[in-house]
Amino acid sequence: MIPEPFGARLRRAMDTRGPLCVGIDPHASLLTAWGLNDDVAGLERFTRTVVEALADRVAVLKPQSAFFERFGSRGIAVLEKAVEEARAAGALVLMDAKRGDIGSTMGAYAATYLDKDSPLFSDAVTVSPYLGFGSLRPALDAAVLSGAGVFVLALTSNPEGAEVQRATATDGRSLAQLMLDHMAAENEGATPLGSVGAVVGATLGDAGVNLAINGPLLAPGIGAQGATPADLPGVFGDAVGNVVPSVSRGVLSQGPDVAGGGGGAHPRHAPVRGGPARRVDFPMKKRLVIE
Repeated sequence: MIPEPFGARLRRAMDTRGPLCVGIDPHASLLTAWGLNDDVAGLERFTRTVVEALADRVAVLKPQSAFFERFGSRGIAVLEKAVEEARAAGALVLMDAKRGDIGSTMGAYAATYLDKDSPLFSDAVTVSPYLGFGSLRPALDAAVLSGAGVFVLALTSNPEGAEVQRATATDGRSLAQLMLDHMAAENEGATPLGSVGAVVGATLGDAGVNLAINGPLLAPGIGAQGATPADLPGVFGDAVGNVVPSVSRGVLSQGPDVAGGGGGAHPRHAPVRGGPARRVDFPMKKRLVIE
């Protein structure tokens, strides 16, 4: 049986739950702010609390793999459990791993995150194309087989990225545009949305590239990095309806006890103007309470 493509599942989740993606980024400083120790026990309690509070209401949860990997095998075990429980509650899990390599090594990364028999199988994974877009082929093919997605770094929110991403290819296109064009080719003909997405920072202002890739556009940088939902139409233009705004610290810093969050809607609701009728909600509808 052919699995339902990630793009179709994401479109449905965005339409029913809203487009918000919340990152699970257990920084040492954030664990401390929550009154937790910077150890595996603190990591586990933090992660469990976020998953329990949000996995039944947001479209996407995005664990940052590095913050779990720093604790070794015990941290990875926490990550595996979080992925399993978040998916069981209905959230799509985007593993923020930013893997990039060639040949069999890229194939091993693909098997880690995109093989349904893997304990870290996720609905999608972030990857880096700057060893050449073709180096991503093992991940792209694995995603098709499992109904998963791949989010490819295009124009990131860190200022250092411009020295590579804004560089000019031999045909005159920026490297970012070259990568976006590859993504568009992968998504050609997909409905309602392709499964190969781009990562484009919400802090960029006018991105200056063609973002019509027929796929989702993950937009980090909202909140702590300075962008707001109102900035999205200026960055993404006509493609704003396919944007998945990503917020991490802006939501997580509200825990472990969110004022006004107990059972009601979170007070911060920001409409995205200039595109289809959509809202970007910061939905802490449950209290984040450590038990």
